[in-house]
Amino acid sequence: MQQPPTARRDPVVREHHGDRFEDPYAWMADRESPELRELLVGENAYATERTEHLRPLAEQVFEEFRSRIEETDLSVPVRHDRWWYYSRTVEGEQYAVEARVAIADHPERPTLDAGRPPAGEQVLLDQNEEGRDHEFFAVGASEVSPSGDLLAYAVDVVGDERYDVRVRRIEDGAVLDDAVRRTGGSLAWSLDARHFFYTRVDEAWRPFQVWRHEVGAPVEDDVLVHEEADERFFVGVGTSRDDRLVLIAIGSKTTSEFRLLDAADPLGTPRVVAERRQGVEYDIEPFGDQLLVVHNANRVNFELAIAPVTSTTAEDWVPLEVTSDDEYVTGAEGFDDFIAVSLRREGVTGIRVVLRDPACANGLGEAHDVVVGEPIGTLHVGVNPEASTPTLQVVHESLVTPRTVEDYDVRTRSLTLLKQQRVRGDVDLGRYRQRREWATAADGTRIPISVVHRHDVQADGTAPGLLNAYGAYGISSDPWFSVLRLSLLDRGWVFAIAHVRGGSEMGRSWYDDGKLAAKPNTFTDFVACADHLVESGIVAADRLAAEGGSAGGLLMGAVVNLAPQRFRFVHAQVPFVDALTTVLDPSLPLTVVEWEEWGNPLEDPTAYALMKSYAPYENVQPARHPSLLVTAGLDDTRVFVTEPAKWVAALRHADQQVEDPAQILFRTEMAAGHGGRSGRYDLWRQWAWETAVLIDQTS
Repeated sequence: MQQPPTARRDPVVREHHGDRFEDPYAWMADRESPELRELLVGENAYATERTEHLRPLAEQVFEEFRSRIEETDLSVPVRHDRWWYYSRTVEGEQYAVEARVAIADHPERPTLDAGRPPAGEQVLLDQNEEGRDHEFFAVGASEVSPSGDLLAYAVDVVGDERYDVRVRRIEDGAVLDDAVRRTGGSLAWSLDARHFFYTRVDEAWRPFQVWRHEVGAPVEDDVLVHEEADERFFVGVGTSRDDRLVLIAIGSKTTSEFRLLDAADPLGTPRVVAERRQGVEYDIEPFGDQLLVVHNANRVNFELAIAPVTSTTAEDWVPLEVTSDDEYVTGAEGFDDFIAVSLRREGVTGIRVVLRDPACANGLGEAHDVVVGEPIGTLHVGVNPEASTPTLQVVHESLVTPRTVEDYDVRTRSLTLLKQQRVRGDVDLGRYRQRREWATAADGTRIPISVVHRHDVQADGTAPGLLNAYGAYGISSDPWFSVLRLSLLDRGWVFAIAHVRGGSEMGRSWYDDGKLAAKPNTFTDFVACADHLVESGIVAADRLAAEGGSAGGLLMGAVVNLAPQRFRFVHAQVPFVDALTTVLDPSLPLTVVEWEEWGNPLEDPTAYALMKSYAPYENVQPARHPSLLVTAGLDDTRVFVTEPAKWVAALRHADQQVEDPAQILFRTEMAAGHGGRSGRYDLWRQWAWETAVLIDQTS
């Protein structure tokens, strides 16, 4: 096969607000179509053939990656009740094993003994055994009952993020219940473990109901606890740290509501914490007889308040005044002796500890920030199930520092190392340099860029570079450590993250300035970051690559149209590239909830025109495009495979009018969803192949 498959063109007219668009590949909307499946198989075969020469390089990258990973490993055991809980991996096995050991047998935190699990281990869930007969296997929620004798867990064996629930007795592994199927994935136990709560999805696959199930009873006897009629809102369910409250979280992109149920009275009626108000978002953390409330009723960047646990109105929220207006509050956790507040300031994550002091009017005393000694990186609260803990588990990493877990003593302000991700082999992490650069956007806004490279890479305009971004939903692309990335850095690459508007790196306004009518800022910010890297000599003008996934894939598609000459190569992962068609169809998954992010093009001509101006699929034109790698998952329910398939077909058709068109590769994982393949070795091989393509296309 020397030529890629050709997709059939069969134009269907779409008309809205006086605009007429001919969609030649509308037939691909039928994901069950044998013709579409044949096209995807053909594209995979073409991609394999065109990259056959890269097989040795892909294998080399895979072995580099594998040789640096601790394949048999143990997570940091966490103390809860009578047990140490942890997960571990075994060399050669695809998935993790969830397990525990008794504190009575292991007073100190357990470790692996020459690769063997701790003595007296109780296996909660061996994902390798569960997933052995499935091409895809993923665990959603996994919850031990309050008494510690049962495990409820949700599994997806397709990749569509719809989960079947099983209840297992931990002592002997017997499955007591597997009647609840096709759920939204979240779970919560009643205090006596006679019941558990779960979510159901509607026809648009939106979690919209919470149900109560009695263990061992027929699913037909399940009771509906809450139903959300407003299609903008998702529903989730969980429990408080002390297991005494069942939390029902209800939220859209701009508005929140919580309901609480006494876990000791699972047959009761949930009560509202505070009625929803359009545009007001809040989150709660029950602790003792109080609630911590993080909300934006008065501040764009949110603030922390406290209320009685019995509160049913926002009028009970008393501000705690532990943060300032320019600090973006992203969460809070309450413990017996202190509160941990998660926040962002000037593009950097942080944790503020507020000690409890009964002598003070609000019960809170001195506050201070956790300091880990690295100015550029990511710091967040780890796993802390015990309210009585005198220490706070914190996790930090950066572009040059592996994931590090430490216990922070809130009184002495000292850190105790629990575990740092080990990088095997002869890797000297001191050889790598990270820094923060700033680009200037078209409107004068300064856009931060996180940059990492090997120490001997000079800003002389010769180095290849990879620019990564996401830029949507307020999700920040904070610096993270990657063993796979070392394979690029050691080949002289520069890796950079563009912290474009649409994320929340610089505060909540950073998100607001990259959504709805301001969405084009995301795209022009990214191009400005690319220009900065080239003009500063950090990367070569003809060796710059870009990558982004999902909504970041929409970004990739938009910049391919906006600045096709700027990038040598673009990797669009599960890309949301037919965004306007999708957001015009409220019957599709996630569409209605997306209107608060992108606008409602069905009702609003202005929103329609704006999306039409940047939607990648609608704006494909004959041009000298960069080389493209487009990757997708057949069972992806967030971005249907239809979208990248249509986009690639449109690009291939347009390129027929271009002399010497760039290479386009389109590969669909046929047993995967939005996150790619599920087994770790399978995923590593997928990444290694993608890295080999990247290296080849920018050489």
